[in-house]
Amino acid sequence: MELRKLGNSDLMVPPLCFGGNVFGWTVDEAASFKLLDAMVAAGINFIDTADVYSKWAPGNKGGESETIIGKWLAKSGKRKDVVIATKVGMEMAPDRKGLAKAYILRAVEDSLKRLQTDYIDLYQSHQDDTATPQVETLEAYAELVKQGKVRFIGASNFSAARLAESLKVSQSHDYPAYQSVQPQYNLFDRAGFEAGLEALCVKENVGVICYSALASGFLSGKYRSEADAGKSPRGANIVKKYLNQRGLRIVGALDQVAAETHTTPTQVALAWLMARPGMTAPIASATSAAQLQDLVAATSLKLNADATALLDGASAP
Repeated sequence: MELRKLGNSDLMVPPLCFGGNVFGWTVDEAASFKLLDAMVAAGINFIDTADVYSKWAPGNKGGESETIIGKWLAKSGKRKDVVIATKVGMEMAPDRKGLAKAYILRAVEDSLKRLQTDYIDLYQSHQDDTATPQVETLEAYAELVKQGKVRFIGASNFSAARLAESLKVSQSHDYPAYQSVQPQYNLFDRAGFEAGLEALCVKENVGVICYSALASGFLSGKYRSEADAGKSPRGANIVKKYLNQRGLRIVGALDQVAAETHTTPTQVALAWLMARPGMTAPIASATSAAQLQDLVAATSLKLNADATALLDGASAP
């Protein structure tokens, strides 16, 4: 498995990151353990999660994903074999949200306990918190890095302007800098990232681990008509957002390239992302062994210039 350096850190990661949002939501604990075992065996040793996963599911309160990963780490003994990325900042409760120093120092202890580890490889600000000065947030991270509880930090859902500001703050105060950014980015959702964040990441060597790499499954070709809305809990929203003229044009291009390369639309969509400027590793999830095999196969697919041009044209913002 090819490894890529994440930003200016010393983290070496595969070109695909496994999305742990499914653990404790659409995948139960036993199935999660099997997926994690198979994932690491295949060389995908980079796992992204968050403290808030999966608070939205009925009966959940948040922390379910980290808890399952922690139980698997304890059972498997594979902590040193994996890169764990988690996040802080989304609302866990009215008094448990944001990026204030006191809250980060409290939240990290909860994540470490759930993950059953004494350090987090990549601790990410889950969303920007304009009510808290960036210098305060970065000061908190500086303490955690000094204590050995966090190795490196990243940002999620930050604008180019706010990321640039944070990098200046880190430099001027000699605080840890964000080594990665996690934007929404895929063949359909291109405009936001490409408007300015992409160029900044390339210039400053900030790693990119984009989420929604398959547009919630739409780019797998699973949703081709309104009748497909019932194929998943998110189906209705997916059909509403993506099933339009442009979306169908993108799926058509994916079908064509998949046929020419004897692969699948999923593999083609991920391969396109992996080859984008500044991209470190798109994040994708699987709920079955077959889906995981599809994700792993994408890491060895290299698209030629004609295929890339076809996809670029079909998905142009």
